[in-house]
Amino acid sequence: QVQMVESGGGSVQTGGSLSLSCKSTRARACVGWFRQAPGKEREGVAASYFAGRTYYADSVKGRFTISQNNAGGMGFLQMNSLKPEDSAMYYCAAAFSGAESTCRDLLPTQFGDWGQGTQVTVSS
Repeated sequence: QVQMVESGGGSVQTGGSLSLSCKSTRARACVGWFRQAPGKEREGVAASYFAGRTYYADSVKGRFTISQNNAGGMGFLQMNSLKPEDSAMYYCAAAFSGAESTCRDLLPTQFGDWGQGTQVTVSS
C-alpha cells in the first residue's frame, strides 16, 4: 500500500514562507495537497499530474507552487505570501485514478493513501 508521509510544517507570520514535503513509497500519476482547518471540510490546494501539469485552488494561485520528483517519490509544496487563512493541517495524497480530470478536480473523495498531515500556522 502506498503511504504518504508529510513534513515541513511550522509556524510563520503573515507574508512568510514554508516548504512542505511528501514522501511516497512509489511514483503515482497524480499527487495532491489538501488542507483542513478546524471545523471546516478538507479542501484541495494543489495537484501535480505526472510531475508536469499542475493545478491550484483559486485561493492559492500565484502564492503556492507544487512540484514532484516522481523518480524519487517526493512531492513538494512551496508556500509563499502566507496568510492567516492558510492555517490548517496539510495532507498529501495520491489519486485513485490515473485520469487527468481527477487531478484537476482536486476532490478529496477521489484521493487516498493519506498521510498523517503536517500543521501550518500563520499568525497575523
